[in-house]
Amino acid sequence: MDRRAQIESKLARELEALHVEVVDESHLHAGHAGAAGGGGHFRAVIVSERFEGLATLARQRLVYATLAQELERDIHALSMRTLTPAEWRVPPSS
Repeated sequence: MDRRAQIESKLARELEALHVEVVDESHLHAGHAGAAGGGGHFRAVIVSERFEGLATLARQRLVYATLAQELERDIHALSMRTLTPAEWRVPPSS
């Protein structure tokens, strides 16, 4: 299982997520000093009931805690959207 799939699987399992999508954007950062150590750049969308009642920062802290080991060695940068099931189902306004 590749690094992206491992991250996706762990988020789904640990956060009991209804939907997880992790995109490896490391290729966009080739030559970046922070990427030299082998850590990748990832973008994630995570939908979980565990985010209910939590502010954005608290949701992000929960994700960071879940991926603590990966952040030490596999992840250099992580951008994320953390949504509740209700927020995920609401169509974006035009």
